[in-house]
Amino acid sequence: MAWWTERVVPRLVDASLGNPAVDRLRERVCARLRGRVLELGFGSGLNLPHLSPAVTALDAVDPSDLAWQRSAGRRAASQVPVRRVGLDGQRLEADDAAYDAVLATFVLCTVPSATAALAEARRVLRPGGTLHVLEHGLAPETGVARWQRRLDPLQRRVAGGCHLSRDTAALLADAGFEVSLEQHYLEGTPRLGRPWAYLSHGVATPGAGQKLPRLVSPPSR
Repeated sequence: MAWWTERVVPRLVDASLGNPAVDRLRERVCARLRGRVLELGFGSGLNLPHLSPAVTALDAVDPSDLAWQRSAGRRAASQVPVRRVGLDGQRLEADDAAYDAVLATFVLCTVPSATAALAEARRVLRPGGTLHVLEHGLAPETGVARWQRRLDPLQRRVAGGCHLSRDTAALLADAGFEVSLEQHYLEGTPRLGRPWAYLSHGVATPGAGQKLPRLVSPPSR
């Protein structure tokens, strides 16, 4: 499976997460980024076209050499300087309070320990810094969630360790972030595709307290 994970999965991710419906959400999540940004799970650079001029530099963390190679064109076209600074979001080679913002899109589902990655994200954020997230995960409907758990073993094998049933909002709250999230199914998703398409996106801030996510878009019926 190493060959599949290294050579095929980056291409599948690039194709499946590079569509207009996801791009609209990427644009919203990236719109408020400012200053020096760390991106966990940089992949092939699908967020680069959506960065605002207020971003002064982006440091990328991603384990895939192929994805980094495939990002070359997007990096060349970006006005934001990009450098690859690490392979593992669970162990960042960065000083405490080094970044104004951290960006995580479709990475908490796959990183072996989302808890460790979020602890590192919190560590490297400056006071007042923000974590910007776009993730898929556990759906609220019992039937969809049941299928997500059934499909998880297969999903992890074919999608490089990706989980369908991780609860993004709970992970953020447990890591000490105060969260304000929109949660809904991806626009245009058919009923059979719902196990892969329940999304959480928004901004989280480190805080002493924990709050429930703000559900502004109810799940499709």
